[in-house]
Amino acid sequence: MRIVTERSRPKKTVKVVQITDTHLFAVSRGCLLGLNTEQSLKAVIDQIRTNRHASDLVLATGDLVHDGTSAAYRRIFSHLAGFDQPVYCLPGNHDEAKILRDTLQEGRVKYLEHAYHGCWHFIFLDSTVAHSEGAHLTQATLDMLESHLREAPDTHTLICLHHQPVTMDSQWLDTMAVDNPEAFFAVTDRHPQVRGILWGHVHQQFDGMRNDVRLMATPSTCIQFLPRSRNFALDDAPPGYRWLDLHADGRIETAVERIAAVTGRVDMASYGY
Repeated sequence: MRIVTERSRPKKTVKVVQITDTHLFAVSRGCLLGLNTEQSLKAVIDQIRTNRHASDLVLATGDLVHDGTSAAYRRIFSHLAGFDQPVYCLPGNHDEAKILRDTLQEGRVKYLEHAYHGCWHFIFLDSTVAHSEGAHLTQATLDMLESHLREAPDTHTLICLHHQPVTMDSQWLDTMAVDNPEAFFAVTDRHPQVRGILWGHVHQQFDGMRNDVRLMATPSTCIQFLPRSRNFALDDAPPGYRWLDLHADGRIETAVERIAAVTGRVDMASYGY
């Protein structure tokens, strides 16, 4: 993987938008449990522009597409390239990382290990396991994380991945959490510049703290999972995104915004997908 770092003028608030779990298909009519995922993504992007968010960068934290095809990646990249800011993406369990890389062209949309913006360091981890919905951080990934943290000990850091590294109090969903969180947190605990950990996958909002580190998950741009559900269940909450203001003193100011409603009818009685 090519590594690129980008530094802008320090001592400014870095403004970020996160979108996640877009689940686009090769064709525009593609639906997930009755919801047209491209239409819902467009509605979320329109809301981002209406609210005038994301003046510095956008994070797209996995499950970019649902069918893993080059055509689906070209479709999602065409939407992401419409942002005026750099877009950093990483794979989720529905993605095909090699096809993602091979389809990506030079431009605003990037698939990197890390990047610098202002006085913040962004590190992107691949938590996927081939042919599985589960998650694991390999030793190579943990070594990469350690290396990037050591090279910038005085730079506030936000770590991004697809899967949750902590339980969500949801029995079915927690079977797909990172299966070696102790090894992950052993690395982050050694580096006090880590200010936040951000993920997708769970199709719901989560905000918490661990050892003064902000933990955050974000709703999908399409269907939502019912929080604290024992079995697979959908929530009727509308799609959304997260904005983050990353301040020069290390503070994270953040909130989730949602569109007013989805267009179409979601199959709320579904047992999975």
